[in-house]
Amino acid sequence: MSETSASAANGPSNRNRPRLPRGVRTRFDEARGTWMLLAPERTLKLDAVGAAILAEVDGEKDLDQVVDALVARFKAPREQIARDVMTFLGSLRDRRMLDMDPPSAESKRGVSSENPNTGGIGGAT
Repeated sequence: MSETSASAANGPSNRNRPRLPRGVRTRFDEARGTWMLLAPERTLKLDAVGAAILAEVDGEKDLDQVVDALVARFKAPREQIARDVMTFLGSLRDRRMLDMDPPSAESKRGVSSENPNTGGIGGAT
């Protein structure tokens, strides 16, 4: 999805940076053998697709970078992955389980951030 079509659909720009808001986190549930998204008074069981998408959400990567990482990881068509990412993250945003930060000054200039992955599944405790 292009930046123009995302904006036209009242969705986020591909340069926006998805992040989990304060109080929302991922955690592996040993008893159920699955990843969970935990928010105040809400829990969402994640399937493999949702868990993979959230593993790339760190508050630093923009939507295009999240999609690119998933394309490289799964060798699937970019259009399909972009559609899945936008649909899934849009549903989390509608439930107030995800925030979309505006593009950073670096991404507006095309400069990539050197910050390591600080969130997502790898950062869950």
